Amino acid sequence: MKKPAFRKKSGAGPEEPFEPAAVEPTGAGETTRPAVGPPGRSAGKTTQSLLAAAVVLAAVLGIAEARPPASPARADAAGAPSTAQVERTAAVCPQPLQGLTGSTTLTAYTPPGTGTGSATGGAGWLTDQSAPAVPPTAAPSAPASAAPSGSPSGSPGATPSGSATPAPDKNAAPADAKLTLTKPGTPATGPATNGDAAPGTGAVATGALAPGFTVTQTTVVTEQRGLGLSGLTCTPENTSFWFAGASTAGDRVDYLSLVNPESSAAVVDIQLYGDKGLIDNDAANGITVAPGSSQSVLLSTLSKGAVTDLAVHVVVRSGRVGAALHAADGAKGADWIPASADPAPTQVLPGLPADTSAARLVVWAPTDDDADLKIQLSGKNGWFTPAGNESIHVKAGMVAAVDLGKVTRDEVAGLRLSPSDDKHAVPVVAGLRIDRTGGNGKSDAAWLTGSNPIGARATVADNRAGASTLFLTSTGDAATVKVTASAGSGGGTPATKEVQLPAGGTVAIPAPEPAGLNGVFALTVETESGGPVVGARMLSIPNKDVPMFTVQALRDDHSTVQVPQAAQDPGVVLR
Repeated sequence: MKKPAFRKKSGAGPEEPFEPAAVEPTGAGETTRPAVGPPGRSAGKTTQSLLAAAVVLAAVLGIAEARPPASPARADAAGAPSTAQVERTAAVCPQPLQGLTGSTTLTAYTPPGTGTGSATGGAGWLTDQSAPAVPPTAAPSAPASAAPSGSPSGSPGATPSGSATPAPDKNAAPADAKLTLTKPGTPATGPATNGDAAPGTGAVATGALAPGFTVTQTTVVTEQRGLGLSGLTCTPENTSFWFAGASTAGDRVDYLSLVNPESSAAVVDIQLYGDKGLIDNDAANGITVAPGSSQSVLLSTLSKGAVTDLAVHVVVRSGRVGAALHAADGAKGADWIPASADPAPTQVLPGLPADTSAARLVVWAPTDDDADLKIQLSGKNGWFTPAGNESIHVKAGMVAAVDLGKVTRDEVAGLRLSPSDDKHAVPVVAGLRIDRTGGNGKSDAAWLTGSNPIGARATVADNRAGASTLFLTSTGDAATVKVTASAGSGGGTPATKEVQLPAGGTVAIPAPEPAGLNGVFALTVETESGGPVVGARMLSIPNKDVPMFTVQALRDDHSTVQVPQAAQDPGVVLR
């Protein structure tokens, strides 16, 4: 039998039993429970509670009315979102993988601000992300540099007992910065850490230096292993990266670089795909990247044998990292394989030079459906289909590749993959290896990837006198773009050029250069009118009879964000 509940009476005396009131439905899935207590008390206590609640509510509403929230200027009477410049930009540069004889240059740049409401103050800086003290056991990696004493670079250090240390200014360059950027419009450049175990680099810009902040890493290697020019635009941290065009066959030595500039560890899975689908390997899962550290993973330790064409998907289970993939093909050339745009039914790869001596297209279908794709090139007069290479079929979850040979036929071009049947559009990831060969038979290689349109503005930082060429492709209607060469890192006057692009056409122009150039300079491309434009920059620096070159896609710098409008609503406290 259920025992009755007891309530203690006020004063002395025995406890008296009582039964809680029944719960009654009120509709719409809600319930209410009547107040429980001795007769004669409920009404008084309820009145007091209501009066107290009313006083508190009046005070809250009074404060809300007296101190309304600040809001940005309204874009229009309807309260549409306004545009504001970003106030902090971060990027990650991978380990240089430069061997014993290579040298690496880091160049940072922020375009001058435009419009009203530009951010002010701030700073830009680059810092090393050192190798971890204890190599991870989840996957083999390249030889690591000696561990720094104390905390890794980028991680918080110990504070002496009893001492008070002021909090660091997050908008100021740290004392250990290896390179600092002091003002928009002028690039800053300097060498990366030397050696074959050089760490990755973290880059941050705040205030007026944040909108459009970009960093370019350029490496020259003269020894036979890894011979060539390697370059890339450093990318933001992320949780997912897609690559197509890796290999573990022949003389290929491909490394995946992982850099974690955060203050907490990251856990990463590396998924490899070949012509038979996923290459399952437990050693590729659960790789821990320590905070403020860099490590590289040799793909041949994960691929279970030689695989000619590979796609790589980097998945970050916890935290965020920067990921980059470096390919070296013995004496045939080396470069970074850029991270691709997200899988999409149509992929556009800009930047094929006219003197391309060989090209190999690698496509991966990461879904459960086969992909049938048209192969098209954008020439000076628009899109056309290369004879003998009209299409490619990619099985679900697998990688397919095709040799395109001298596909450009002495004309600059961009390459487009699109569904053969518009009603059967399957997302894909694509990469393209291109080779250039000199008259002495020596060559270098670069890799292109699926790219998004430039958008409002894109910048590439490290350009040299007489060495840079821009490839611009209009993917739709005719377009007009403005190209601006910044002042040099050591002096010079900016120069601007307007370029007209025919519908579906590709134009290559030698980069405009600042008058009185001293040092390196940056190139900024802005879309002024017309259809979407994709683009790439080729940097060509011949060395010892080798036609060294590297190609970087131009990417929207996302220097502005949409800010939603907020209206004061005191009634929110009643909901």
